Amino acid sequence: MREFIRQYKKNKSAVFGVCIVIILLIMAIFAPFIASHLPADQNLPNRLIPPMWEEGGVSAHLLGTDDFGRDLFSRIIHGARISLMVGAVSVGLSLTFGLVMGLTAAFYGGKVDLFIMRIVDIMLAIPAILLAIVIVSILGPSLINAMIAIGIVGIPIYARVVRASVLTEREKEYVIASRINGSSNMRLIFKVILPNAASPIIVQSTMGFASAVLESAGLSFLGLGAQPPTPEWGSMLSDSLQFIMTAPWMIFYPGLAIFFTVLGFNLMGDGLMDVLDPKLKDK
Repeated sequence: MREFIRQYKKNKSAVFGVCIVIILLIMAIFAPFIASHLPADQNLPNRLIPPMWEEGGVSAHLLGTDDFGRDLFSRIIHGARISLMVGAVSVGLSLTFGLVMGLTAAFYGGKVDLFIMRIVDIMLAIPAILLAIVIVSILGPSLINAMIAIGIVGIPIYARVVRASVLTEREKEYVIASRINGSSNMRLIFKVILPNAASPIIVQSTMGFASAVLESAGLSFLGLGAQPPTPEWGSMLSDSLQFIMTAPWMIFYPGLAIFFTVLGFNLMGDGLMDVLDPKLKDK
């Protein structure tokens, strides 16, 4: 662990990404204590108040208010919870099914591999956001259905990463030795091969987290994800479009939250890739 931290700290941008992720986690966990207002509380007399440091701003509303008088800072803080939940559920769904498909295809090979990979190819032939839109349109607009859709469109990526990693490890000496010693297929897959093929899967999961947050915001922006008055950053962007000239803070700060979330997880993933890939480590 000390060696891992030492190697990781060498990548300053990755450390910056970890700091962003830690801040997001703190915001999500302690949202009720950090936020100064309830995210859905409306106060029409205080609608469209600018941020505190601008003319007309008040200290009670740090980042201003929206067209219903809701505190923008509180909504963004609570939105961190939703974004992290979307990322965790979507990546968990993608990773679970992708892991099963990739392991099965790589370990058994032959017709099993051909069949699974053709399913993966068909899914990859459809743009991810388009496939997600189709799935949500069938299931109905909601945050849960958006998470399911994002999880489904991410499966083929994880299946390919897992398959490639397992194929690399499958014919190595330690696997052959374990097979000769009488290890069952399940032991070979989960106890011998998978732990040694985990590095690219971990990196892809971190990157996939950022993609899930971005896709969720996109679906909510289109009205297919979280529904009002849920404080989701994508839906906040959609609701503020008509005020882009008169109240630009309504669109700027949710967009900034999405930007830093995606940036943080991508930078953290880059750092993990540098540390976990032996070819990239310092000699």
